[in-house]
Amino acid sequence: MIIVDTALAKREQENNPIRVAMVGAGFMAKGIAIQICNYTPGMQLVAIANRSVAKAKYAYEQAGITESREVTSLSDLEDNIRNGICSITDDAMLLCRAEGIDAVIEVTGAVELSANVALCAIENKKHLILMNAELDGTVGPILKVYADNANVIYTNADGDQPGVEMNLYRFVKTLGVKPVLCGNIKGLQDPYRNPTTQEGFAKKWGQNPAMVTSFADGTKISFEQAIVANGTGMRVAKRGMLGPSVEPGTPLKDVVSNYPLDELLEGPGIVDYVVGAEPGPGIFILGTHDHPAQRHYLNLYKLGEGPLYLFYTPYHLCHFEVPQTVARAVLFNDAALGPIGKPCVEVVATAKIDLKAGDVIDGIGHYMTYGVCENADIADRENLLPMGVAENCILKHDIPKDQALTYDDVILPVGRTIDRLREEQKAYFKTVGEGAVKAQMSQLL
Repeated sequence: MIIVDTALAKREQENNPIRVAMVGAGFMAKGIAIQICNYTPGMQLVAIANRSVAKAKYAYEQAGITESREVTSLSDLEDNIRNGICSITDDAMLLCRAEGIDAVIEVTGAVELSANVALCAIENKKHLILMNAELDGTVGPILKVYADNANVIYTNADGDQPGVEMNLYRFVKTLGVKPVLCGNIKGLQDPYRNPTTQEGFAKKWGQNPAMVTSFADGTKISFEQAIVANGTGMRVAKRGMLGPSVEPGTPLKDVVSNYPLDELLEGPGIVDYVVGAEPGPGIFILGTHDHPAQRHYLNLYKLGEGPLYLFYTPYHLCHFEVPQTVARAVLFNDAALGPIGKPCVEVVATAKIDLKAGDVIDGIGHYMTYGVCENADIADRENLLPMGVAENCILKHDIPKDQALTYDDVILPVGRTIDRLREEQKAYFKTVGEGAVKAQMSQLL
């Protein structure tokens, strides 16, 4: 949004910056800190929370902030905000509760922790910006209900591929073109990758091996495309998506024929991806137009004769655009990407290896499971286990490699917020009228 820079400049001139707090101090979080502290006038990063306070301090130092103070109480944090002092803490809930903070950026990639952060931020009337497709793809629809009732914005981040897809989706719609496929461009897809196989790549780039694995094994792209589906009403063509692989460097325009034309033209549209195409690692939209004169113009403008027209963004800049997402939320009440209603696509846990009864399932991007997209109605009918719920579940019996897990296969940990939110989400969108549940949610907030 080009108007964001002007609006931020005005806040800078008025000495009235947007005050932002961030939960997480990992690879992406450090980049966000650099971007806000050095290149985003009209915005201040007033606090960072992380389990390791030393890493929070280091994130500030990398951003050029040499002085930050550790806080353990709400009063100390609020004093620092008033006095222009940056704060670090291991208690993320302090950031959610503090006066003087407009928005919270959640960038951990965790699910259970992030669910609690999200609820606390929303309860305390903070706009919530997620760089966390895993949480959004698991309980985003019900969190959006909470946010709507609290009159705050709930959004995933621009810059990451889902946000870039949604920007292009909205642009294409303004042209009168109907989007029928939202696509993601990948360079690798191997569901059996694990932190050991990805250790060298992770070390080279200073990243967490499990996070790198979640990209390589397809879990991350599954969550990314699931939240795009939930933000557009689209579906997947089959479990796991079509995901055609092409020769590296294949022009994106030559990939279009790999997708089912009839399904695209007749249904609600699909989310999908391609491996190996250029320009990567960007995103693309396929759309149609029903006006013959406008089709003629699209042909003149080198988009071809149709019926499918290709639009793409050749890059995604991840943390660079997160501050713009914050500004869109705080200044314009605009979400880059959020659920529009009930879940359309779920990410379901699938065995990466042969699993044994009694095993405790490890985390996303680890050794035991990978996530794949499935249409939500099928996932519900088959009682499939969401990937965002799988961690720390205990297997009741053996599960063969590549079999999707179900709730019947596992014992859930006791007392988790993520499980409570899943139940609320199911109740809200299936059994209770919207008005009644909005009243219930208002009482909970």
